[in-house]
Amino acid sequence: MRTKTVKQNKINVVTLGCSKNVYDSEVLMGQLKANGKDVVHEDENDEGNIVVINTCGFIGKAKEESVNTILHYANRKEEGLVDKVYVTGCLSERYKPDLEAEISNVDQYFGTQDLPNLLKVLEADYKHELIGERLTTTPKHYAYLKIAEGCDRPCSFCAIPLMRGKHKSTPIESLVVEAEKLAANGIKELILIAQDLTYYGLDIYGKRNLADLLKELVKVEGIEWIRLHYAFPAGFPLDVLDVMKSEPKVCNYLDIPLQHINTEILKSMRRGTTYEKTNKLLKEFRNYVPEMAIRTTLIVGYPGETEEIFQELKSWVQEMRFERLGVFAYSHEEDTHAATLVDDVPEDVKEARVAEIMEMQSQISWELNQEKVGKTYNCIFDRKEGEYFIGRTESDSPDVDNEVLVDAKEHYIKTGEFVKIKINEAGDFDLYGIPLKQ
Repeated sequence: MRTKTVKQNKINVVTLGCSKNVYDSEVLMGQLKANGKDVVHEDENDEGNIVVINTCGFIGKAKEESVNTILHYANRKEEGLVDKVYVTGCLSERYKPDLEAEISNVDQYFGTQDLPNLLKVLEADYKHELIGERLTTTPKHYAYLKIAEGCDRPCSFCAIPLMRGKHKSTPIESLVVEAEKLAANGIKELILIAQDLTYYGLDIYGKRNLADLLKELVKVEGIEWIRLHYAFPAGFPLDVLDVMKSEPKVCNYLDIPLQHINTEILKSMRRGTTYEKTNKLLKEFRNYVPEMAIRTTLIVGYPGETEEIFQELKSWVQEMRFERLGVFAYSHEEDTHAATLVDDVPEDVKEARVAEIMEMQSQISWELNQEKVGKTYNCIFDRKEGEYFIGRTESDSPDVDNEVLVDAKEHYIKTGEFVKIKINEAGDFDLYGIPLKQ
C-alpha cells in the first residue's frame, strides 16, 4: 500500500510593474530563502503551489494587467493547481477592500509596507540581520539599488504617494553595505532607483545628498557602472553633475521624467517648474556633461492639452533631441488631484499623440545612431537571443533603451562581460557591431 507523501511547498513570486517592485520581490525572496523556503521567481512552468503576486497600481493598463494576473492564479487555485494565492504591492495597497470583495478566493491581500506580515503567513520570520541581502532576479551582472521609498511630491496625476507613502531615504552606510554584498556576488552595474532620486537625503541629512552617496558607492570594488534612474527636475542637485563628470564609474546617463513642457500644463500637473526652468536645467546638463544621454518620459492627453499645446510639445521634442524618450497616454486616476479635472482629451486622440511623438523620436534616434557608426564603445552584454549577443553602451539601461547586437555566428561573447565594440551599422533604436580583440 502506497503511503501519501507530504508535498514540499514551493513559493512562486510573480512581479508586475516597475524596477522598484523587482527590488521588493528580491528582498522578499531573500528573506524566504534565509528561512529555508523553496522559492522561485516567475516559474515558467507554474510549479509553485504557493503564489505571491507583487502588483502594480500605477496607471490603467498596469492595473488591468495586475487584476488579470490575480484572476489567472485565483482560477488556478479553484482548479486545484495551486494551494494558496497571496497578493501584495501597489494595487493591493490602494484597492484592498475592492479586491477582497471582487476576488475573494485570494487567501490574503497585503500592502506595500506589510513584508513582516506577509512572511508570517508564509511561515517565515522577518530577519533584521538580512538588511541588504536579496535574491536577485536580474542577470548576474547588474542589479537595482533602491535608495529611497515613497514620495513627497504633489504631482496631480500620480497615485504613487497613496500607495508608497512619504519619502524615506535609506542611509548611505546601509546602501554601501548592500552594494558591497552585490559586488561580492558578481554584480558590476548598479542602477539606482527611487520614486525621486533628487530628494535623496533631505529627510535624514537635511540636504540633497545624492552626490555624497555616489562618492561612496564608487569606492565599492567590483562595481564598474552606476546609473541614475527617476530624478525629478525641480530642485535637481547640480553637484551630481560634478560627480558624473569626475567619476568614470558614474554613467553619463540620467533618467529624468519631465512629463511636459507647456507651462500651464506643468502648473496644473504641480511639477514645480516651467518651460523656462526646464530648458535652463537641460542646458546645464548639456553644457556640463556634453556626453550625457538623457532619458525622459512624457504624458500626452493630460486635461486641458489642446492641439496647440500638443504642437508646442512636439516642437520642443524636435528641438531637444533626447537620446531616449518614452510617452504615456494620460490615465485619469481616482483620488489624485487631476481626477477633479475633466478628462477632456478622447482616448483615440491620446493614443494618436503617443504615436506621433514616438514616430518623431524614432527618427531622432536613427539620426543620433548614425553618428555612432565607425566609433567604438565599451559595452556590457546581457544575453544571447536568437542569432545575436545583446549588449548595451553606457547610454543604455536594460529593458527600456537601445541595444547593441553582435552576430553570434561570427563572434563569441561571454555574457556579463565588458567588451569593446566597433559599430558598423545602425537602425532606429539598435546598433550592430563587431568586438575588437582585447
